[in-house]
Amino acid sequence: MRRRELSGTLAPMTHPHPMLFPVIALALWSHVMWAWMYATRIPAVKRARIKLDRNEPRGAQMATLPPRVRWKSDNYTNLMEQPTVFYAVALSLAVYGQADTLGLTLAWAYVAVRATHSVFQATVNIIPVRFCLFALSGLTLIALTVRAAVLLF
Repeated sequence: MRRRELSGTLAPMTHPHPMLFPVIALALWSHVMWAWMYATRIPAVKRARIKLDRNEPRGAQMATLPPRVRWKSDNYTNLMEQPTVFYAVALSLAVYGQADTLGLTLAWAYVAVRATHSVFQATVNIIPVRFCLFALSGLTLIALTVRAAVLLF
């Protein structure tokens, strides 16, 4: 098997690093939330007969939509923030070929908690529970980052 040509040489195809699987899983989950956001937002905008106006302050018109519609958008935005640190740490571990059982467990736990947080925020959105899920994901990410630092330094 061959990989794309890099610098005039062909590198043999290798198995993907295990740390890439949770990275791709979270990226896929982000796309699911993007689709869910638009599947609820577009019909809500049409029902409310909102005429989109570029002169309105950012988010002002969307703030008039029902909360259950906005929750999906809020979560999608969330998935573009803190997970960027996850992507950087997990990809660093993959590039350097580092990832032990603890690191992989933390990465998958982060993905699972973020997906749970997404579903919770997008459906029932009880803030104290959502906060606990968000805090748990943050602590998991900190643990993964510390684990990466131990392995890489």
